[in-house]
Amino acid sequence: MRADGTPGIGARDREGFTLIELLVALAVFSLAALALLNLSGENTRSAARVETRTLGGIVAENRAVETMIAPSIVEGTSNGETPLAGRPWRWTQTVTGTAEPDLLRVHITVRDSEGQAAERTVFRTRTRP
Repeated sequence: MRADGTPGIGARDREGFTLIELLVALAVFSLAALALLNLSGENTRSAARVETRTLGGIVAENRAVETMIAPSIVEGTSNGETPLAGRPWRWTQTVTGTAEPDLLRVHITVRDSEGQAAERTVFRTRTRP
């Protein structure tokens, strides 16, 4: 303070942030922004996985329904490809016997280009009544 009671130059220099304080604030802000970007990317990847599982499940359910309404079914493995939502889905259907002679276990696995998307298992009789 000056002799006449008015603030000196030193008092005005203390107003606001220092350079170090600004750098620390920017560093904290950038870390928070990076965390939010990472979270956003993870949400996008999760949504894609959910979509793949849902569409694969639809293909597996459709195969299971086709198997259940077929007049007859034999044991063995069959493969095929079904398009859905503009994507090809490869499925494998394995029919095996059970302890009950007239009952069959049908296991369906559905894959897309990136790997397994869904599985379903149903049981049915060898021939429909």
